[in-house]
Amino acid sequence: MPKARLQAASIAGSADDIEAAFYEALQTADIDKLMACWADEDEIVCVHPGGPRLIGGAAIRASFDAIFANGSIRARPERVRRVESLASAVHSLVERIEVMTPEGPGEAHVIATNVYQRFAQGWRLVAHHASPGTPHEMLEESPTPPVLH
Repeated sequence: MPKARLQAASIAGSADDIEAAFYEALQTADIDKLMACWADEDEIVCVHPGGPRLIGGAAIRASFDAIFANGSIRARPERVRRVESLASAVHSLVERIEVMTPEGPGEAHVIATNVYQRFAQGWRLVAHHASPGTPHEMLEESPTPPVLH
């Protein structure tokens, strides 16, 4: 088993550890490390911004292989919000992506939801859903309810 697979497969790791490994794999275009973050289940799902719903490891791997053919993805997760239980975790976040434009370096923003489940071999990604975002998404709206006494 490759070293990257061993690190991602740690039973003692958390959903946060798998998420960190996922984004590191994006930044290094390491398909094996990226796929080691995913559960070995038929119904895992991935939706890239503006793309179709991809079901299963083979479809997800093929999509990331095609993306990595153009190089790595300089994505950094920010503003992570977590809802966790003993066997599942849902992370809602903003991905800040470095892009190269004709005018020079720039940024894109993607709104993503990552869903993790705990399996016998540890935490694994079971869903990644990403939507196009704007710089406005960097601002969060969280209305504070009035306090009534």
